Amino acid sequence: MSRVTRWLLLELFAFGIGVSGCAPGDPGAPGVDVTAAAPVAGTEPGEAETGMNRMAEAYVRLALALGRHDADYVDAYSGPDEWKASAERERKPLATIRGEAAPLIDRLARLDLSGEQEIVRLRREYLSKQLQAMITRVDMQQGARLSFDEESRALYGAVSPHHPESHYQALLERLEAKLPGEGSVVERYVRFKEAYVIPPERLNEVFSAAIEEARRRTRQHLDLPERESFVVGYVTGKPWSGYNWYKGNGHSLIEVNTDLPIHIDRAVDLACHEGYPGHHVYNVLLEHHLAKGRGWVEFSIYPLFSPQSLISEGSANFGREVAFAPDERLAFERDVLFPLAGLDPQGVERYYEVLDLAKELRYAGNDAARRYLDGEIDKREAVEFLNRYALMSTDHAEQRIEFIDKYRSYVINYNLGEDLVKAYIEGRGGTAGDAAKRWQEFGRLLASPRLLSGLGAS
Repeated sequence: MSRVTRWLLLELFAFGIGVSGCAPGDPGAPGVDVTAAAPVAGTEPGEAETGMNRMAEAYVRLALALGRHDADYVDAYSGPDEWKASAERERKPLATIRGEAAPLIDRLARLDLSGEQEIVRLRREYLSKQLQAMITRVDMQQGARLSFDEESRALYGAVSPHHPESHYQALLERLEAKLPGEGSVVERYVRFKEAYVIPPERLNEVFSAAIEEARRRTRQHLDLPERESFVVGYVTGKPWSGYNWYKGNGHSLIEVNTDLPIHIDRAVDLACHEGYPGHHVYNVLLEHHLAKGRGWVEFSIYPLFSPQSLISEGSANFGREVAFAPDERLAFERDVLFPLAGLDPQGVERYYEVLDLAKELRYAGNDAARRYLDGEIDKREAVEFLNRYALMSTDHAEQRIEFIDKYRSYVINYNLGEDLVKAYIEGRGGTAGDAAKRWQEFGRLLASPRLLSGLGAS
């Protein structure tokens, strides 16, 4: 475990590509046992669980009510239609939502869970933290202004590490030696990557291949409901590069933004992050094991600005490494994706050598967002910071500022979430050298209500 990771743990605690799922019992796909989340047949809920069920329904209704004021708050909902219709009819004032959410946290704390399974205690922790974040989001809608770190701690339970510019400059000097040509490091980096852009007319074929391979690898290790599926569409005019819209009943719509050139590495990245074993699988397993399997209605809704996002984005990012070990990814891209994209496969090793060095600059985006949102730098200076230290082209940096303007401190969930999920999985034996154990722990995390506090406790 790196010094930075230890610090983090201490500090925090459409073209329509149809992709159908497989039956859990398919030959050759034994699947990881994630049924620890499944209910015990023939048992009745106890007093504590009955009380928590009532509070969970209240939480869902309040989240739907907040979604009437905050268009981005409810990212996905697959619960009863009447609850959504009721929220639309009633349109509770923000003050009422806050006033009803706060007592739920106190009631949850008073529940006697002695003798209950760990998953039930994690459920209470989940509901409590989600409600606390809901109150913060209500306050923000009512005009409260928090610093970047205050906001990320209140919404996601996490604070991204601070790095001085000298930290990034030292990393850039290491990268500079790997980049040919003249000009600044970012100019040379952007120029280097231009040779690895997927031609627009080949996007569909390349993404289809990446998705199918990610799906195949996931099916070998995780049992998924028989009818899970998703459709991919290509869009423009968005501040993000890809998005998973979970529709419920095991189905997702995944959109890929084509505003900017898409480099070859993004095929596997997006296939894994948005699909297998990322967001799509996470949502499918939560719905299958918790919302439907146990009747825990809180998992029929996903409030975007909540601690759940740190797990969702972190596991989606780390899922790329779970599905593809570095040597496996190199082989797959060299033998399959590079030829499909019409790129020279001889360059794959050098390409990823450069990308691996560039990834060490990943926290530059968080530092840029922090400085920008805290008023230390303006938009132009933020673009320059991203250009210089995150190696983004000007167009890419401007798109990232649009994302930061809209989603604010949400940016920490990607890199910080990935580092924390990786530390948790590897701390439980799921290291790169034991792929079976890594998949097992990853699958158990996805099918559980565990949040960041649960990672730190372990």
